[in-house]
Amino acid sequence: MDTGEFHLPRSRAANERLHRLVPGGAHTYAKGDDQYPEHLAPVISHGRGAHVWDIDGNRYVEYGSGLRSVSLGHAHPRVVEAVRRELDRGGNFVRPSVVELEAAERFLATVPTAEMVKFAKNGSDATTAAVRLARAATGRPRVALCADHPFFSVDDWFIGTTPMSAGVPAATAELTVAFPYGDLAATEELLTRYEGEVACLVLEPATHTEPPPGYLAGLRELADRHGCVLVFDEMITGFRWSEAGAQGLYGVVPDLSTFGKALGNGFAVSALAGRRELMERGGLRHCGDRVFLLSTTHGAETHSLAAAMAVLATYTEEGVTARLHALGERLAAGVRGAAAAMGVGEHVVVRGRPSNLVFATLDEHGQPSQRYRTLFLRRLLTGGVLAPSFVVSSALSDADIDRTVDVVAEACAVYRKALDAGDPAPWLGGRPVKPVFRRLA
Repeated sequence: MDTGEFHLPRSRAANERLHRLVPGGAHTYAKGDDQYPEHLAPVISHGRGAHVWDIDGNRYVEYGSGLRSVSLGHAHPRVVEAVRRELDRGGNFVRPSVVELEAAERFLATVPTAEMVKFAKNGSDATTAAVRLARAATGRPRVALCADHPFFSVDDWFIGTTPMSAGVPAATAELTVAFPYGDLAATEELLTRYEGEVACLVLEPATHTEPPPGYLAGLRELADRHGCVLVFDEMITGFRWSEAGAQGLYGVVPDLSTFGKALGNGFAVSALAGRRELMERGGLRHCGDRVFLLSTTHGAETHSLAAAMAVLATYTEEGVTARLHALGERLAAGVRGAAAAMGVGEHVVVRGRPSNLVFATLDEHGQPSQRYRTLFLRRLLTGGVLAPSFVVSSALSDADIDRTVDVVAEACAVYRKALDAGDPAPWLGGRPVKPVFRRLA
């Protein structure tokens, strides 16, 4: 049974205050306290490296830091120093800063498959700009997105396809169609059904599974044959798959791609990159209709671009991607071993590329279970592991990984008891965690 000895009174009070002032109690739905066991959603005081401290004074080994954005660890010295240098020089001007030029050169040298780049603050804006550019270039209205990928943008063209579609006109949502990942035949059927209507194919080039052999090259050929724009959302795969993203690793060049998350190590910066012919339609040196591509007040904030340059340099010079893979492999092997030893190897399942691990919690019938996820998260939290996923940062040490595996083993022992009882309820400590995308609050 749950002993209930772990309490977060200050975090609980702060969460209540947050809900009174901020819709959802957080500025990102994935950070909401509904994603955590009841009364066990810590409010963070500060972080350093792979550790964070809550306002109740507890320290945690943290995974999935900043929704996968803090891949080098919190307060990384090289990034912080680059930011600090710019703070005293001014952050935003009436004309472009030389930092914008330097950041563009550094980005395009790191991602050589792109010819031009434009920076923004968040991934949604960059991906929506790619969609608008594709529609302008093709004169077509429809967007085809990968149905198996969880998130592309806060804008209507995507949110209208989710259970949280309130406020999105049906006419807008109807212009978005979907295709399954890994299935070229189904995608070709979709493009044939809407022949001459689809402006672009939008997908993450890889996620928790590797792309089937020839799949990305096949999509490239389909896009060319049907005259639509191929867009890779590299928010997650950028840097975690290779310094040049998934496109650099798999050798398939999209027309447009979007980057963010790891690009700033927690600082707000994203990028839309791609072929010059397309990107220049949002510029001044062409004779066609102008595309309102990206025009943001804070997109060229100097300290965020300095952070991005420091991140790019650190990845390329220090082999960060290889380290993320090595840490993830150690963690995955440890978690799988601990789960198997406790007899729950078929219920606590680690999936994904080592640099981007997630876990599934399955019930006695092998089905995904929010109640068993709650039990598992509760035991991780009480053991000092904050892990909505097992996405690693390069700041983790082998000792951090080993400590995590020990805590996972303890959680799996409780998991086994719940499976034997046929009911995890006595170990939940309250309501189960909830999926982010649901129709009702």
